[in-house]
Amino acid sequence: GQSCLVFGFTITVGMFTAVYVFHSSNWTLSVPKYTTLNPEPANKLILLLLLLYYYYSLSLSLSLSRFPDSNKVELRTKTPWNAPILWEGTFNRTYLEEYYRNNPVTIGLTVFALGKYLDKYLEKFLASADKHFMPGHKVIYYVMVDDHSKLPYIEYGTSRFLKPQVVAKEARWQDVSMMRMKTLADMLQDFIKDEVDYVFCMDVDMDFRAPYGVETLGELVAQAQAWFMNSPNTAFTYERRPESKAYIEMGQGDFYYHAAVFGGTPSRVLDLVRSCYAGIMEDKKNNIEAVWHDESHLNKYFLEHKPTLILSPEYCWDYKIHAEMEHVKLAWAVKDYAEVRDNV
Repeated sequence: GQSCLVFGFTITVGMFTAVYVFHSSNWTLSVPKYTTLNPEPANKLILLLLLLYYYYSLSLSLSLSRFPDSNKVELRTKTPWNAPILWEGTFNRTYLEEYYRNNPVTIGLTVFALGKYLDKYLEKFLASADKHFMPGHKVIYYVMVDDHSKLPYIEYGTSRFLKPQVVAKEARWQDVSMMRMKTLADMLQDFIKDEVDYVFCMDVDMDFRAPYGVETLGELVAQAQAWFMNSPNTAFTYERRPESKAYIEMGQGDFYYHAAVFGGTPSRVLDLVRSCYAGIMEDKKNNIEAVWHDESHLNKYFLEHKPTLILSPEYCWDYKIHAEMEHVKLAWAVKDYAEVRDNV
């Protein structure tokens, strides 16, 4: 028989990876289909391949400038339970658009704009949504306001419909944030579930920057919070007090999910908001308030009910993290909380 000694190393600089392999024998090495092999005589240095990985290659690891706190991170595209993590380049937009043209759907978008948030953010949110949210598909905007007369006038595109709802404004912004779960549950049960195939629930203090399309549709959709995407779960700001219904034990947890964006089929979203509201009310009975209010309860729900699709930070980005993030679909507005919140 014949023996073969093989050893090698890789060098990665930025997005370029060079792989060098040394071998001793006359055998030709078996390499992956994307490798170009140029055999040389034994005992000589062989350059096997020089690979250029584009920014969103789905294999190996990438150097990502989008996360300034880490020089190199692994681009995760799948969860441990095999749910996709959506980044630009991980889906075929042409195929998806063709599929939904042949299988049309109606998508709902709910947003609360109360008090100063109505004055400052709603017009930009709706105008940008009309341009970028589910372009080419039927959309119903469910807009909750406390003053119907302040609704901005916007000329909506074809197959775009506005359904405003007047709701009572809570005394504290924390209560506005938490009690939206009850309002959403009531609306989903009463009529939204009969009007749309999918529904997204979003905060108003954001605006769309690029197409936010049908690639985001799924049974239960969660948003990975941009600030925690590369952090260990011990760094997540979960509710850590066992007496709260939102409690998550240290060391548990998959991602930190952002309550500014979540969605899915109406039945799954209804179950989510009902569960969060029940937890909030149970905490109130016990005189405790979760550290991040409804977001803490949402994280507990997603720990126990795994999302079927996770949106990467591209789908809800904060430019305070990095000004040069590529492929941003939705961005946080620059805001002064002292200006818009009744209590800070």
